[in-house]
Amino acid sequence: MNAPLTSAVLNDADYPIATLPQLSRLTPAFDRLPLAEAQARRCALFRDGQRLVAVFDNPLAADVQRWVEARAGDPVEWRLANADDLTAWLRRQEQSAPALAAVVTQKVGAGETAERGEDISLARIGQNTSPVVRLVNATIHNALKLGASDIHLEATRAGLDIRFRIDGVLEKMGSPAGREMAEQAVSRLKVLAELDIAERRVPQDGRFPVRFAGRSIDLRVSIMPSIHGEDAVLRILDKRSLVPEGEALRLEGLGFAAADLARMRALATQPYGMLLVTGPTGSGKTTTLYGVLSEIHNGRDKIVTIEDPVEYELPGVLQIPVNDKKGLSFARGLRSILRHDPDKIMIGEIRDAETAEIAVQSALTGHLVLSTVHANHVFDVFSRFAHMGIDPYSLTSALNGVWAQRLLRTVCPHCAESVIPSSHDIATLNLSAELAAGDFRQGKGCNECRGTGYRGRRAVAEILALDDRLRFLIAQRAPLAEIKSEARLQGTRSLRDAALQLACAGQTTLEEVARVTLQH
Repeated sequence: MNAPLTSAVLNDADYPIATLPQLSRLTPAFDRLPLAEAQARRCALFRDGQRLVAVFDNPLAADVQRWVEARAGDPVEWRLANADDLTAWLRRQEQSAPALAAVVTQKVGAGETAERGEDISLARIGQNTSPVVRLVNATIHNALKLGASDIHLEATRAGLDIRFRIDGVLEKMGSPAGREMAEQAVSRLKVLAELDIAERRVPQDGRFPVRFAGRSIDLRVSIMPSIHGEDAVLRILDKRSLVPEGEALRLEGLGFAAADLARMRALATQPYGMLLVTGPTGSGKTTTLYGVLSEIHNGRDKIVTIEDPVEYELPGVLQIPVNDKKGLSFARGLRSILRHDPDKIMIGEIRDAETAEIAVQSALTGHLVLSTVHANHVFDVFSRFAHMGIDPYSLTSALNGVWAQRLLRTVCPHCAESVIPSSHDIATLNLSAELAAGDFRQGKGCNECRGTGYRGRRAVAEILALDDRLRFLIAQRAPLAEIKSEARLQGTRSLRDAALQLACAGQTTLEEVARVTLQH
């Protein structure tokens, strides 16, 4: 049925309407109606709380209704969807979880976890007869295929919820039923990460590699006890995702505005001092520092990094991985680095007072120090260092600048359409008349963006370059309002303002701006 005819039927039919975003929020009931049969019959079965909901695109197909109700075994609530929306949803399921759908209905047998030290190759998911092994392998495979940064396996009363973090947002991918399946899946991960299978009362951390598309990818595993058992989160560390093979990592490829890149390069090419990049986990801080190192590496300077872990290999740079189990912490490694005659130093993260003190002293003694620190925006960095006991005068003397960044999802170019901001959005985001007249766009959801309306991400930055006036105010612990006012005078633009400029240009949405940035 073509889309115009379906739209007309939707308006006249006596069924509730299910849009693509609504379908994306429902939980597929593949145990009642497998994906392959759903595609063949042009319908889908979902769980909405305790109810079963069936969605189809042809209200005249009484035979489909009878067939689905027989397969469901319980009362079914029917809803109509546009043919294009249903097609997009079915294709998304086919792309994101083809192997999950094949294993969620199978029962797990006793002892079907894995042998310790077993190598995982994701190229042969279907050749392992153990359902739990296939479930874990398929989950990792699909996450890598979709470009996810994290995998969440969450124990529930009914079994297991599997969610992927894609473009910074969690998306539900499947819900294998059965507490036994959930327990065996977590046990499988414990074995692979060489953790204690018998220990279920305390958190555990580990890591293991997998083979995917001919390359090795590291997974960091965090196991946490919960009221329904144990939850697992896997952080995916794919070096190839930072830059295609054979290409150098450059700042231009990270999506920053040209003016911001110019200010970053001016700070990064100073002969000594400290440059800090701040932002929450997953905001691309380390990738930005890699881009800086790639650009300032000229072969005439000794560059040494200490990281946890080394996420991207830089030719000609000495990169040291932190190993807490062996006693190699950031602070201890940094002391050794200073005896290695470096010109430029990158510290993966300043997370304690000892590391902070050494970093500041290194910057004051003629080294260029690059590092990341967790803070909400550039001005929070100073209170963070004060909390670690660092003297503000020493900090401001060493510090060249602070760079805060966020990643915003960009509007899908395949389904983008022009929109007019609502009065609520204008008031909430305090849009001026000039900004409110911008070219705002929003994705309606399609197969290319998995129904989200977004495809890819772009970075925005807030840059504070310290001059003598700012150093004086910060060292004297001046009121934050006075420091911010002076920073605005010297050209610092807030993250919110930078994000609004992207929204006005139609590259992201006002909803995304409000989700990612704070007004300060």
